[in-house]
Parts: sequence; structure tokens; C-alpha cells
Amino acid sequence: MIKKVFFSSLDFLIFSNLFIACCAVAQGLVTYYLLKLPPDYYVLAFVFFSTLLIYNLSMLLSKPEQPQKSPFKRVRWIYSHHRFIISITLIAALCIIPIALLYLSLQAKILMSFVGIMSIAYNFPFLSINQRKIGLRNLPGIKLFLISFVWSVSCVLLPIVELENNYGISVSLAETLILVVKRFLFICAITIPFDIRDLFQDKLYALKTIPVILGEKKAWIFCQALLGAYLILLILFAKTINLEV
Repeated sequence: MIKKVFFSSLDFLIFSNLFIACCAVAQGLVTYYLLKLPPDYYVLAFVFFSTLLIYNLSMLLSKPEQPQKSPFKRVRWIYSHHRFIISITLIAALCIIPIALLYLSLQAKILMSFVGIMSIAYNFPFLSINQRKIGLRNLPGIKLFLISFVWSVSCVLLPIVELENNYGISVSLAETLILVVKRFLFICAITIPFDIRDLFQDKLYALKTIPVILGEKKAWIFCQALLGAYLILLILFAKTINLEV
């Protein structure tokens, strides 16, 4: 009984994308920790709800013809809880609007509008290739880097932009780039194992991810190379970040 409740709760957290939204908040908190500054809870709330919105939209836009017959547990769970997923997606959208309008600076609004468009274009079939409508994620090899870019901008660049606009705290361009690149490499590296796990599913949906293109073994090597590059940057730029007020 306890085991069943535990795994049901785990499915709920993971498949509803509440867990991944919390992970995005954690990455935002890491940025504030590295800058040795208190977190802006409006920024973190925006990151949480926007992550929840985009990930759920991604699943809803890629609905298969017969989701209940899908070989993938996640797909079956989402569409057996379809109303719930739509409800929390709408709640996330409604929460984002006042936060963005009332608490984010103009620069942050512009930045996140760009990120939002890219995130929607990730799944939305707006490109025509060989008489087939596809989203950005269907372009060979781009999925990994697009996800990592969006996470790096949302969890690193957004907090820095808001700190500079609201509190007059300036982070140099060089240090900002280092923070963004380190986070980009880290997100890339930890995303590859999930793409390897989803290798069969991605082949089924004709997604040319890194593991599909390179194969499982070479994808693992690429993952280790990214982690190695991340660790090198971590060691080389481990000093305290200088802030100007």
C-alpha cells in the first residue's frame, strides 16, 4: 500500500511537470547563491510557472492519435489526467501574466518574450519541410541545445537582468557569459541521459536527437566531454564574482 502511494505520488510529481518546475527554481536559486545575493521570489515564481506552462504545452501539442494505447507510461498518465493537466497549465498561464506585467522590468519582459516564442516554436509545427509541418525540436540535433539555451537564459540571465534593473547591482559581461556558458554545459550534460532513455520514443516520433544521430555509445562520450568542459570552467572560474553597486 505504502509502495503504491509512493510511486503514484512520484508519477504525479514527474508527469505533471511540477518536479521539473521545482528544478528550474533550484537552478535560479543556484544563480543567486553564486552571486551571494538574496533571491527575488517574483523571478523564481515566474521561472516556476513558465516552466510548468511550457512543459505541459509541449506535451499537449504533441498529442499522439491514441494516447491511451501509447507504449509510454508518461503519455498514458498525462492523457488519463487530461483535465488536470489542462487546469494546472491554465493556472500557470494566469499566474505568469500579473508577475510579468507588475514585477518584471521591461528588459526582462523582452528577454522572456523571446525565450517564450522559442519555447512555443519548439513544439508548434510552423516549419514546412518535405510537405510536413514540424516544430524546432524536429530539426536534427537542435533539441538538446535549444533546451539548454532556454534554461540558461531563464535561470541565469533573467535573475541578473532583474538585479541590474531593480537594485542597480551590475555583473560584468565576462562574468555573466561565464555563468551562462557553465550552466549551458551543465544542462546539456544532464539532458543527454534522458535523451538516451527516450531513444526508442524519439525514433518513433522522428526526433533527431543527439543519441539518435550519434548512437547511444557516442552520445555517452559526448555527455562526458560536456561534463569535462563544465568541470574545467568550474575550476578555472571558481573565484568569487565581483559585483558593482
